[in-house]
Amino acid sequence: MSVAQNPLSVEVGLLREDVALITVQGYLDVDTATEFQHHLANQLHHGRRHFLLDLSQVPFMDSSGMNIILRVYQEARELPGSVHIISPTPAVRRILDLTGVSITVPVSESVEEALTLVDQPRS
Repeated sequence: MSVAQNPLSVEVGLLREDVALITVQGYLDVDTATEFQHHLANQLHHGRRHFLLDLSQVPFMDSSGMNIILRVYQEARELPGSVHIISPTPAVRRILDLTGVSITVPVSESVEEALTLVDQPRS
């Protein structure tokens, strides 16, 4: 029922051949996480290695959303690639900080900032 009340919108844009900008709008929770995962898996399948996740329009995210972000982070690092979270809302940023996800997955304030990190050589 929550899906009908809070539908998830996921838009995918290609910034480069191997860089996908995933803009998420709505609640990222147990009811909508599968749709989010589907979009990420599709981009991995099509050869994207770097994922910029714009969470500026996500008012709420639970452990389902965090687990998917961590899973794609692991898969991208093996390519090698990267995942970057862009402009999370304060509530989502708090969850990312409290759970330590923001220590593992870089958080940027803008697409440009995330692209700069994508272009830096891996250490």
